[in-house]
Amino acid sequence: MNDRASKYGFAATHDVPIPYLQRIRKYYQALGYGAPYEWAHYADVPFHPLTRPLSECRIALITTAAPHQPGKGDQGPGAPYNAKAKFYAVYSGDAAWDHDLRISHIAIDRKHTTAEDSGTYFPLIELRQSAAAGRVGSVAPRFHGVPTNRSHRVTIEIDCPEIVARCIADQVDAAILVPNCPVCHQTVSLAARRLEENAISTVVMGCAKDIVEYVGVPRFLFSDFPLGNSAGRPRDRESQAFTLDLALSVLESAPAPRTTVQSPLKWSADPDWKLDYCNIERLGPEEIARRRAEFDQGKAQARSVREEVGVRPSDAEDEIA
Repeated sequence: MNDRASKYGFAATHDVPIPYLQRIRKYYQALGYGAPYEWAHYADVPFHPLTRPLSECRIALITTAAPHQPGKGDQGPGAPYNAKAKFYAVYSGDAAWDHDLRISHIAIDRKHTTAEDSGTYFPLIELRQSAAAGRVGSVAPRFHGVPTNRSHRVTIEIDCPEIVARCIADQVDAAILVPNCPVCHQTVSLAARRLEENAISTVVMGCAKDIVEYVGVPRFLFSDFPLGNSAGRPRDRESQAFTLDLALSVLESAPAPRTTVQSPLKWSADPDWKLDYCNIERLGPEEIARRRAEFDQGKAQARSVREEVGVRPSDAEDEIA
């Protein structure tokens, strides 16, 4: 920091939300993938206020995490990117039970987090605690998993309507949507928009501020944490409970669409972790070549999984996830 910044206690210039849209564009171009991905973007945002107190509302949880699939490679804490563990259709689970969900199939920040604690990305236990305490009326009978998919058409025309149909069937009043990777943030933002259009209030809990706000959502709780920690710090139940409660506050009190609230929690006193994710300026030629090869391998694995489940390539453009 320069003398003036030191004198007045200014934060480091890079201690701001990570610019994922810019970083990812440069990153994949440097890896040789040509034209940049076109992210979903809207000017108008739907907004459906809660029609009754939160303590009387039924809340659904929507996640991009995947059920553990034995035999599909390493999906545990610290696992490398594992395209074999992807899923391509909306799924649901009994919200009354605990579930083994993993996020090895998507591009979380693997340098600064390990996905060791599912409470950081799947806050079902905390949501049940909130219901038991009377903070919310009840937890919906099912939670729902939505695929991470680059195809706008599939997400908007297939996955989002299916999420809406399942939430309507469960008679929910509102939904909490928890993304993990960059494309996950786009996916749940599109789902939130569709839910609001169908009179279901939403709040997105996420870590990629620019992506969520670029898409345009009604309510957003932003945690300035590494990707994969939208619901709080790992092994820190107090952090997770606080984060969920803050999201619920945003859900019930947001005055208008595009309401963003930033959590006051910090990941680290040192903001240098924000310089690493998909930052091509910090990578040498050998590392860029290695990552290109690794990414091509992941694409091949994803293609194999699609073929196994009968999904056409044009229906699942999920190469950057």
